[in-house]
Amino acid sequence: MIRVVLADDQTLVRAGFRSILSDEEDLEVVGEAADGEQAIALARELHPDVVLMDIRMPVLDGLEATRRITADERLEGVRVVILTTFDADDHVYGALRAGASGFLVKDTEPMELLHAVRVVARGDALIAPAVTRRLIAEFAGRAERRPDPSPRLNALTEREVLGLVGAGLSNDEIAGRLVLSPATAKTHVSRIMTKLAVRDRAQLVILAYESGMITPGWLA
Repeated sequence: MIRVVLADDQTLVRAGFRSILSDEEDLEVVGEAADGEQAIALARELHPDVVLMDIRMPVLDGLEATRRITADERLEGVRVVILTTFDADDHVYGALRAGASGFLVKDTEPMELLHAVRVVARGDALIAPAVTRRLIAEFAGRAERRPDPSPRLNALTEREVLGLVGAGLSNDEIAGRLVLSPATAKTHVSRIMTKLAVRDRAQLVILAYESGMITPGWLA
């Protein structure tokens, strides 16, 4: 059972999401929060698999609440999906930098919402490769460029795989490009996440750009 917390200051929005999620046998809404502080408190109390987090909320906004949840070692297994009516690309980048595992606009189709929760709950990033390439490539340039300061990254043997993840390729696409099996590609990606102590693929994308390993248009 995938346990979900809803965080949104609008009661009707929470009710709509609850209705969609509760119809599924493998999903359970275990709590609702009306602001970021409540979302953090519920995450600590209930340890859900996924928090669906609105960006704009009173008391504490969703991005800061996400940062605090993902920085809390006690909540290592809690994944956050950002929900917003604002689909501006810089919100996507801000959400990923805050530690979110994905991003959805509130008018997304119910099936996309359900898919997102399941994908993120199993530890993958929500954002599809095509979206990753379009959004992250454009807005990663806003991050401060610097030489890679991490010995772990310099010593990483799977640097090519990391670069392809950063470019937005799926495991299947990486496998095809490097002539590997999809299972082997997935193993490499999982090993990279372990070595670099990141939560998911979304964080690998950010790391690949901000380290200067790849730049927008690198794979073109």
